[in-house]
Amino acid sequence: MIVPIKGFIENSLIEWEGKIVSIIFLPTCNLRCPYCHAPHLVLTPNELESIPVDAVIGKIRQNLGWVDGVVVTGGEPTSQKHLGVFLKSLKDTGILVRLDTNGTNPDVLKDLIDRGLLDCVAMDIKAPLQRKKYELVSGVSCNIEDIRKSICIIMESGIEHEFRTTVCPSQLDGDDIENIAKTIRGAGRYILQSFRPNHCLDTEMLNIEPYPAEILRGFATSAGKHVGYCCVRGEAGKVLQRNW
Repeated sequence: MIVPIKGFIENSLIEWEGKIVSIIFLPTCNLRCPYCHAPHLVLTPNELESIPVDAVIGKIRQNLGWVDGVVVTGGEPTSQKHLGVFLKSLKDTGILVRLDTNGTNPDVLKDLIDRGLLDCVAMDIKAPLQRKKYELVSGVSCNIEDIRKSICIIMESGIEHEFRTTVCPSQLDGDDIENIAKTIRGAGRYILQSFRPNHCLDTEMLNIEPYPAEILRGFATSAGKHVGYCCVRGEAGKVLQRNW
């Protein structure tokens, strides 16, 4: 087993804009975000059956020609020791590969990019890059400089990328979102994701009401002044700023 695959979606039209993709879920994560919607991957991954890597690679080969790419997500994929070997096996099929990451392992990220194993990176930025705020949202102590380094690596890589933030009223407000947008000024794409009170790692989050859609659109409009493209997930085109 190269990596333990705990979930596989054969095709999706919404995960990577403009592309039909397969989605691969890898277990474990070094963060404990209270709103996490995949607590089973984070807390009890060994209770989930693993899908054979060969079976997944075989299905991807079979679907070449109408599936454009594959998204490797988690959990936190960079926590897997043999991630590079696995991504190489995906690239060898001829398919495009996107990695979802929380940015806490910048050296791993840079190595994967330098080796040409990634066509796109999507990085979650949990909060403004202030230690206490980041700890509140991520649920653990984080090295903020690692987060900052990953942002720079992605923005300087030249490959397709997006940054994204899940916006929960108990954690983030409009000023926080604009602060994040300023940190990634010049980025090609910044996506806001509405917090959803279901299947949360911290069950207390189930009692929190999400921001109304119009509030999130306002956050996106303000953030869009600093990046090339900004919208609320699922509302592409309704909130859009292009400044260069």
